[in-house]
Parts: sequence; C-alpha cells; structure tokens
Amino acid sequence: MKRALTYGLAGLLGIFLSLLALAYWISQPLAGFQSASLLAGPDRFSPEALRTHVEFMCANVARRHHARPATLKLAANYIEENLRASGARVVVDEFEVDGQRYRNVIGRFGATGLPQIVLGAHYDVDEDSGCGADDNASGVAGLLALAANLGKMPPTKAVEIVFYTLEEPPYFATAQMGSRRHAAQLAQAGAQPALVLVLEMIGYFDQAPGSQRYPLPGMGWLYPQTGNFIALAGEFSAAQLTAETKQAMISSMRLPVHSINAPAWVPGMTFSDHASYWQHGIPAQMLTDTAFYRNPNYHRTDDRPETLNYQLMAQAMVGVASAVRHFDTKDSQR
Repeated sequence: MKRALTYGLAGLLGIFLSLLALAYWISQPLAGFQSASLLAGPDRFSPEALRTHVEFMCANVARRHHARPATLKLAANYIEENLRASGARVVVDEFEVDGQRYRNVIGRFGATGLPQIVLGAHYDVDEDSGCGADDNASGVAGLLALAANLGKMPPTKAVEIVFYTLEEPPYFATAQMGSRRHAAQLAQAGAQPALVLVLEMIGYFDQAPGSQRYPLPGMGWLYPQTGNFIALAGEFSAAQLTAETKQAMISSMRLPVHSINAPAWVPGMTFSDHASYWQHGIPAQMLTDTAFYRNPNYHRTDDRPETLNYQLMAQAMVGVASAVRHFDTKDSQR
C-alpha cells in the first residue's frame, strides 16, 4: 500500500511537472522580464502619424475589399507613395484573381538579395466591416511608420515590408491570398528569413477588468484578464524564436507583451497572414491585440479610428522596431 501511494504521488508530480513545462513552453514567461536597456532603442513613433494613416484609410479608401478592386488600388497607391517617400525600393506585385487585378506592395530596405527580415500586414477589409480601423488599418499604419524609421536609419540586412491584399473572405485561407503568394515566392527562391512578423490588429486596448477573452478554457490561468497588452503568437515548435522576439520587443518599451506558442488547431492561431508562411516551413509570428477576443468592433462598422489607442500603438511599434534592429545586428553581436 505504501509503495502504491509513493508511485501514485510520483505520478501526480510527473503530471504536474509536465503541465508546468508545457505552460512554460506555450507562454514563455521568463522572456517577459524587462532588461536594463529599457527604452534605450533609437526608434520612436508618433501617435499622431499613426492616426493620420488610419484616418486616411477610413476616410478615403474605407471599403477596400475584394469586390471593389478600384478602391483597393487607391489604397495600394497610398501605401506605395508613402513607401517611396520613406526611401524604400518599391516593388508592386500585381496578379489576377477571378478576372480582377490585385496588388501586393513591397518596400525593400538594406542589402539587396533574399530578405532576411520580413514584416507584413494586410490592407484589405472584410466586406461588411466598413473602414476596418483596427482590422487592419492599424497594421498598415504601423508598417508605414516603421518604413519611415528604416529610411532614416537603414538596416544592414535585407528587409522587406509587405502589404498584402485579399486576406479577408472570400479568399481567406485560400491560394488567392496575397500572403500565400508572397510566401510561395520566398519558398521558391530558397529564402530563409530570420524573422517574419505579421501585424494583425494592433490598435485596440481596454483597461476594464474582464475585457480579455481566450479561445480555450484555462488560458486565463496563464494570461491576463484585462486587454491592455499586445500578443505575440508563434508555432508550437518555434518557442525559442518567439522568446527571442519577445525579449527584443520588451527591451525598449513599457507595453506588456504576452506570447503563445500553440498548435494550428488552437482557435485563432492561423487567423492571419503569418500562417501562409507556415505552409512552406518558414517560421512566422503574428503580433496582435487578439482581435475578436478583445475588440467588440471586429468586422463591424463600429471599427472606427476613434476606438483605437494611438499611444499604445506607438509603444507596440517601438517594440517591433527593436525586434527588427535585434535581428538585423544579431550576427555581428556574436
């Protein structure tokens, strides 16, 4: 009896330790501690500039969806103009879907050749959502601001900033997505970027207790109940990359970052353009305010510029820029 009890307790301890290890792998808690270099990075972002981009997308090209290719083209033109003004080498990748022409817009910085760092965001909106301030004018605004910073302080390595079309239904999760096309091009060229980071809704924050929801029971034990943080999501097998990106982000900003490494079957893990790269074996991460798990305006006409927090958006972009600088200088730091 005593031996059975000992074995039973040992088994329970093993289960507990296994669950603890799994929780650590999923959430990377130790990568959440701020380092001594807090706020020491060179990149700063203007909340007003971010708002200007979001308001343009909402006022001038609000209904930029698959059924309005002319409006999508105007949005692409705005992105292209801002990229050129930043000093980027601009490439427009135009392609046909169901008899209509659509465009990915790419801004390149640093060295020529295959990209070693890729940042992306989709610029189209859901057909029923109005102007899509958070989804995803916020991501577009963030990357346009990042482009302006990279133009002033160019990276050493080859960096691509990609603005995808056709992320939303009816082409979501199909071969017609702009990100599927870009990911396939990278794979065909043999590119192996050190960092692929997709910005998917980065502007909505809520300080109210209970404002943050999660897709699975028990996740509230690992993550906050208040929607006042930015989230980094990566593949289950890429925990080390997520931890490195997370640490680089928090080294230069005060906005909390929480991360998750989970299988594709967890709801929400594949709900953006980063999953297009997973299909080609290219590790990719999503930076998000968690979309409909926090923002009640998701895919509704209420997703308006005035609902976003541009101060915290600017903080999130400081973190993104810090991650880019980290991976840009990583080899030289060894």
